[in-house]
Amino acid sequence: MMKFLTSLFLGTALLVAPAQAQNQPLRIEITEGVIEPLPFAAPNFVPDTPAAAEYSAQLARVVAADLSGTGLFREIGSDAYISQVSSFEAPVQFADWKAINAQALVTGAVNVSGNQLTVRFRIWDVFSGAELGNGLQFAGTTDGWRRMAHKVADQVYSRITGETGYFDSRVAFVSESGPKNQRRKRLAIMDYDGANVQYLTDSSAIVLAPRFSPTGDRVLYTSYESGTPRIYVLDVGRVQRRVLQSQEGTMSFAPRFSPDGQTVLYSLAQGGNTDLWSMNIGSGQSARLTNAPSIETAPSYSPDGSQIVFESDRSGTPQLYIMPARGGEARRISFGKGRYGTPVWSPRGDYIAFTKQNKGRFHIGVMRTDGSEERLLTASFLDEGPTWAPNGRVIMFTRETQGASGRSALYSVDISGRNLRPVRTPDGGSDPAWSPLQ
Repeated sequence: MMKFLTSLFLGTALLVAPAQAQNQPLRIEITEGVIEPLPFAAPNFVPDTPAAAEYSAQLARVVAADLSGTGLFREIGSDAYISQVSSFEAPVQFADWKAINAQALVTGAVNVSGNQLTVRFRIWDVFSGAELGNGLQFAGTTDGWRRMAHKVADQVYSRITGETGYFDSRVAFVSESGPKNQRRKRLAIMDYDGANVQYLTDSSAIVLAPRFSPTGDRVLYTSYESGTPRIYVLDVGRVQRRVLQSQEGTMSFAPRFSPDGQTVLYSLAQGGNTDLWSMNIGSGQSARLTNAPSIETAPSYSPDGSQIVFESDRSGTPQLYIMPARGGEARRISFGKGRYGTPVWSPRGDYIAFTKQNKGRFHIGVMRTDGSEERLLTASFLDEGPTWAPNGRVIMFTRETQGASGRSALYSVDISGRNLRPVRTPDGGSDPAWSPLQ
């Protein structure tokens, strides 16, 4: 079987091998050149039963939107098709797809029985006529048809790029509505592309900084409903919550789960000082990790749980530091001009994303874990609060527009700095937190 070869690294661009090189494997090469997304076709899936007809086009459209949204793929519209796919089992007319320069083809079939939906699909390398994987299918309920489409897109993405997909994931965020001086905020959750929004709290109290557990079933967040910030943990499925940290005379905020989901990192302010603490969720036992006359906040674990990156102003301005997960000596990793904050370790373990403020502009950036290879991906009046896609390829963040009527919205960007895109939400949005793959 022909293989798709890829190596996608920071600061590089994508070039697809010329279509006329039909005797060579279709490959994605990394160069410093101009981007050339891989052209693909995703015809409407074939309905195996009459009840499946309403899903055949919808499934294909979501798959195509997922792939196109990465900036690595370019969909060829149906008006250019020479062949039509009317049978999932019929031989593919590869010459017709080559003629319109489709280098990859996704075909599928849908079966609906009652509320049960089954999707079969195939991924084709058009120029070799080879199928990338055999017997691919997903089953579920009709209510979950969008999730099945995301699963199909994840498989296509993975088999062509060699990387794990990220479409079958969700994002917790703060939904914002109302004028800027009376902004109402409530915790919400949605599919990664903005669909299926579900509200988890009302707007009676300010909520901040939701963070998913490693299994995606719980969300940590900070609430001001008691008048001072307190950390809550919420069961997403049952929409039930409890206070996780509440200590008289203190303020707790900026929580984040450990990779095993058993421990929570957070900031605790008391007596005019703010330090990092950890808490075992099961026992409720807390441990102080820092003890300095400075503000320590925004902690984030490394993927293996052995280290913590955090923000501190111990050097005079907010900068980024790394220390052992159990506390200990910290080393500074940010040395560029400006102020650094909200660091988040990549799921791959290779980069740290951050917010940077310099010369009146805000940026979302990434750097290696030793502070090298700093790269700014965005620039605006206010960009902040990065969160990583499950595969470490894309970053979502908050962008706020300038002025008295300024609005917060969610955006995403590839770690190369390409493909900056708004993420649609019903109202304004801030503080995104990307879930692991479902």
